[in-house]
Amino acid sequence: MNAFHSGSLAVQRRLGVRDLAAHVGRSIGPGIRPVAAAFLEAQPMLVLGAADADGRVWSTLLTGTPGFVRATGPHTVSVAGGVPDRDPLAGAVTPAGTPVGTIALDPRTRRRMRLNGIARPSPRGLVVEAEQVFSNCPKYLQKRELYAPDTGTPAGAVRRGEGLDPDQERLVRAADTFFVATTAPDGVDASHRGGNPGFVGVDSPTELSWQDYPGNAMFLTLGNLESDGRAGLLFTDWRNGTTLQLTGVATTAYDPAGRTTRFHVDRVVETPSASPLRWSAPEYSPANPPLS
Repeated sequence: MNAFHSGSLAVQRRLGVRDLAAHVGRSIGPGIRPVAAAFLEAQPMLVLGAADADGRVWSTLLTGTPGFVRATGPHTVSVAGGVPDRDPLAGAVTPAGTPVGTIALDPRTRRRMRLNGIARPSPRGLVVEAEQVFSNCPKYLQKRELYAPDTGTPAGAVRRGEGLDPDQERLVRAADTFFVATTAPDGVDASHRGGNPGFVGVDSPTELSWQDYPGNAMFLTLGNLESDGRAGLLFTDWRNGTTLQLTGVATTAYDPAGRTTRFHVDRVVETPSASPLRWSAPEYSPANPPLS
């Protein structure tokens, strides 16, 4: 199996890391090993990325009692509950099959695992047939402790817009973590970005930017953006469960000083208390670069 499409290969060649990427890419496979299955079953949340009926790419946060995500075979994952009706991806997973990217991230242990494939509805919620499964290092992951879930506060009224309001801008500027879904001809990928608060710049109500920090050299996200600029961002308020979902188009500029990704916001969806999970203040990753 070739782990990389032409977009990722182009970025790897541009940055002179093709051989390193080929070595790291051997960790990508279609199978869910027992250690990966155990990790999934212990998680209270899963981030899922996909395109809606209009072709817009979104990231969404799914939550549940540990075990709501579980491997049901060496290539299959079941997700109880599916996507909530209020979510922009509600109805996006169809019986014909929908490309999705998922990432399970555990702030308690600073571990993460990505699983990309094809999703279909199931009696339990949805099922994903895995095509790519791999883990990432703990770089740029903030450590948090999980408090008892707040099951008594229902999700608030969804707010939609075409740009960020001042409160939403503050949430983004204060963020130390966000998730990004991207797409390409070979499927959808969901990934994580982390750094010290302020690592995401709000250049206007419809323009965000961030530095692309050194990672595993595979460049799956930047490779997807090379092929198809559509992207979906997910920010969360770890204290109260509010989610901020953005969809739009991203481009990456390459220069000797580094790589900068710029994201143009097309649509905004904010859901107060979307998640019942409540997390502690972060212990920042020692890998986070200082802000310039």
